[in-house]
Amino acid sequence: MRRSGFGKIFAAGAFLASLVVTILGSGIARAASEADFFKGKTITYIVATKPGGGYDTNARLISKHMEKYLGATIVIKNVPGAGHIIGANQIYAAKPDGLTFGTFNTGLIYAQLVNQPGIKFDLRKFTWIGKASSEARVLVVSAKSPYRTFDDLKKTKEVKLGSSGVGSAAYNETLMISRAFGININIIAGYSGREDELAMRRGEIEGTIASYSSFERFVKEGEGRILLQIAAKKHPDLRNVPLASDIVPAKGNGLINLISATAEISRFTAGPPGIPAVRAQFLIEAYRKALTDPELLAQAQKAELPIDPLYGQEVAKLISEAFDQPQENVDLLRKIVKEEK
Repeated sequence: MRRSGFGKIFAAGAFLASLVVTILGSGIARAASEADFFKGKTITYIVATKPGGGYDTNARLISKHMEKYLGATIVIKNVPGAGHIIGANQIYAAKPDGLTFGTFNTGLIYAQLVNQPGIKFDLRKFTWIGKASSEARVLVVSAKSPYRTFDDLKKTKEVKLGSSGVGSAAYNETLMISRAFGININIIAGYSGREDELAMRRGEIEGTIASYSSFERFVKEGEGRILLQIAAKKHPDLRNVPLASDIVPAKGNGLINLISATAEISRFTAGPPGIPAVRAQFLIEAYRKALTDPELLAQAQKAELPIDPLYGQEVAKLISEAFDQPQENVDLLRKIVKEEK
């Protein structure tokens, strides 16, 4: 017996409905399986700095709230050294089971671009979970210093700026600012966490380059002054502070644009390559829930930590774009680092 047109439509509809139920059921089953995997487990969150400072503070806040959505215990492991390279190497080499991930400095983009020794990772191959914010980079000086404007600083014979280890964002960006604006900067490396604040108070250094949130409180307490900001656009709190891209000489334009590009990717969380896609997506969703949790947002606001998150492939795309630099930028960055050594 031949089916009527209605019978064929009904059969097709029933098949599609069955297919949707199967797909949804499969998705729910996979999510339940991943939830079972993480339940009761201990996760290691590697922070490539000493305790204290912006990376450590963000990691502890985010991990606390991710625990709720993973059903796991997250333990912070601080692995400082070599401008975040040691910590990043450990994350990259970890077993890709979803039980190890962490955070490190965006300065490693520069380090990888110039093939800095000691790197055993490829940033483009990490499993990207998310990033917590986008932050203007700023040049901040001690209130005790003689510099009240960026023009004052440009006129000096030499300025002492502190940074974390060689290869960190602060270190490389200090070199780049020096070259872009023709300023003679003596870099004093080795400060981690809040050590650079103490060094400014003691007069060991005159300033540093860092994220705005890391020094917002320091400046508001009258201990420091921000003379320059490097970002795609001015920060609302820094409307009277010059934007580097507006005042840089033409020869330094490429370097400033490179710093601005990395400023868009801040406080990220990544795991080693090869985490199974379903498990990686479960981690991304836990991260998303944590970063939109009202309690986390309230705590971040109280701690003056900016939250401007992106997730998974969105972050991977930004990382890929940061590496898509004109050869002249890469050559100049390589030359700057080589000359400094």
